[in-house]
Amino acid sequence: MRRSRRLSLVDIILLALRVAIVAGVVLGTWATISAGKVGIEQWRDLLVFGIAQGSVYALIALGYTLVYGVLLMINFAHGDVFMFGAMTAFFVADALAQAGFLNANPLLGMLVVLAVAMLSSVLVALLLERIAYRPLRRAPRLVPLITAIGASLFISNSVRGLYGEQVKAYPRIDALQGSFFEGTPFQVLRTHAIVIAAAVVLMLVLYWFVERTRTGRAMRAISEDKDTAALMGINVDRIIAVTFAIGGMLAGAAGVLYAIVFNQVHWFMGFLPGIKAFTAAVLGGIGNIAGAMLGGMSLGILESVGPNLFLSGFGVPSPNQLRDVVAFTVLVLVLIFRPYGILGRPEGR
Repeated sequence: MRRSRRLSLVDIILLALRVAIVAGVVLGTWATISAGKVGIEQWRDLLVFGIAQGSVYALIALGYTLVYGVLLMINFAHGDVFMFGAMTAFFVADALAQAGFLNANPLLGMLVVLAVAMLSSVLVALLLERIAYRPLRRAPRLVPLITAIGASLFISNSVRGLYGEQVKAYPRIDALQGSFFEGTPFQVLRTHAIVIAAAVVLMLVLYWFVERTRTGRAMRAISEDKDTAALMGINVDRIIAVTFAIGGMLAGAAGVLYAIVFNQVHWFMGFLPGIKAFTAAVLGGIGNIAGAMLGGMSLGILESVGPNLFLSGFGVPSPNQLRDVVAFTVLVLVLIFRPYGILGRPEGR
């Protein structure tokens, strides 16, 4: 007969922490709803904004999870790949807007801006893989991690030197927004709806690519065992380069969508979204594509709705200023209670 495992002091502390978190969330939510401080329209706006923000996090998180899946490393320069795409595309968008082309041909103009962002991010991602990571593929895991941090600093400071420190306002595409949503209840939220739709299409295409194409099957084979995949005739270097290119493509698209949501770009914009996207990847299960999508959406909604829902009832002033606290608290709690994520599996199983 198996003896019951005795609870250690750490187990008791973690159990008490779980109870305290659940009680705080329930009490805060009840107090906020019963007080009626936030109306239905405000909840709707927060939810749609959270989904749009989460969609961007999910696109960036997919780059983290793809690279981790094939190399078992965290590419901490990925946030700067995202930033580079947004910054490069800004100048194209600004030129098209000043020429009047962006509002005269909004759909075509948007596709041009997205293409430039995705292409520039792909080039940076491929250079990172070839110069910074490929020579260290057999090195201990700590070495490429340090290299990734150095590469991140190099990219961000290079962009800072080229483009300056000034925050740049992203051009608005009023014609594209109005053509789809004019006169509807979602007219105010039309930008966010476009961002959500674009992100969902990209995520579905990626999921189809990984699950249904020959290259996608090769990526999954390499994630299981690189040496065995090479013995089966798979060009490991090429597939890893394709993986970085796909991650860079999604990061570039995410950079444009992020700029549309927040209407600005700057050289340091890759840091916080990059860390939050990594949080989303961990939340969903690092290495799991569906988990990255789910984690990004969940984190975006929690970050948008959570501060008002959980903290307003306790009388916390300006709860929206604590959005970053909510995001990083989620990361800490996931690492404590479920380090392999929502859809991930414990190592060794």
